[in-house]
Amino acid sequence: MTDNKPPTAEALTNGGETHAVPTSTAQQYDLLPKLIPNLDRHLIFPLLEFLSGLEGDESAEVTKAKYELLKQTNMTDYVASLWQEINDSDEMPEEFVKKREEVLQRLSLFTEETSQIDELLNDESVVSNLRSDKVANLKFLEQQHGVTIQMVDMLYDYGRFQYSCGSYANSAHLLDQFRILSTDNDKASSASWGKLAADILTTNWEVVMEEVNKVKESIDTKLFNNPLAQLDHRTWLIHWTLFPFFNYEPARDTITEMLFSPSFINTIQTNCPWILRYLAAAVITSRSRTRNTGAYQKQLKDLVRVVRQEGYEYNDPVTEFVKALYVDFDFEAAQKKLEEAEEVLKGDFFLSASADAFVEAARHLISESYCKIHQRIDI
Repeated sequence: MTDNKPPTAEALTNGGETHAVPTSTAQQYDLLPKLIPNLDRHLIFPLLEFLSGLEGDESAEVTKAKYELLKQTNMTDYVASLWQEINDSDEMPEEFVKKREEVLQRLSLFTEETSQIDELLNDESVVSNLRSDKVANLKFLEQQHGVTIQMVDMLYDYGRFQYSCGSYANSAHLLDQFRILSTDNDKASSASWGKLAADILTTNWEVVMEEVNKVKESIDTKLFNNPLAQLDHRTWLIHWTLFPFFNYEPARDTITEMLFSPSFINTIQTNCPWILRYLAAAVITSRSRTRNTGAYQKQLKDLVRVVRQEGYEYNDPVTEFVKALYVDFDFEAAQKKLEEAEEVLKGDFFLSASADAFVEAARHLISESYCKIHQRIDI
């Protein structure tokens, strides 16, 4: 949401200090600095947790990054524990005690001020009288139950507050209630992004995909006359969909198809060519499911075309594997890049679980391509 812009990638990944030269292929091609500016601060946290796991015992640098990431949120107890760890102290500074009390007071106040409208929106006899016309709904609730615009806006504020506290399920519920009634398009759009983030963080993948479609439709229609805003919002959506892309199998084909659509592939080429790593991984790992379908062959062809076009702008062992195999037909280079790609995938939050499937599918593709070429030579 709008006030959840994360610290800069440099502040998080460097912690104000100078990094050593990358010592592995995975570190050399780490995309975290590219991903951070396009994610909400709460969505970045799982990536830092993954980084902790890669390093075994959590490093002081990662702990500092978590602290910088979350210190502006209302997750006061956790932030205080991070401060204690960083400073090797058992004492909790007064500022954290004071902020905790303030958060609890505001939480109590929000609960009290939204109790009436929350009860109404959970009353089936009231909800059954609501229609698709938001203006008519507000008029009905105002006349019959004394609901005001300020009470509706309080749902939005409370949803944002719960999100900042890390209460993602409660946040999603409140922001959804707000969207049902609000006629403020800007706030409704912000609430949609907030609900999408909250649903991602509760791993409610089926609902996440519903929200992805709603946000996509909003970008396509409400931002039609603002191409720059469309570009920025599509860039954000592309990054946010990486969570269901590789965590929810039924979403794989839907998101792949979306990313290959003209507006989104243009966004990738213009604003975030590093997403080609994820698109390549998705296409290659889907080989066993769909390799004989026209859709898969078209996606593979489109992938090769875009990788070739964007090679000057972005490359890593995953995209270089595609280029070696399908552009240069260099099987020795493809094998070498596959080894590097496996290491890169295992060090990538979104792709680590797909590394083995990628390697297996890639080896089959090398064999198939080799046989096709040599069959033609023999003929």
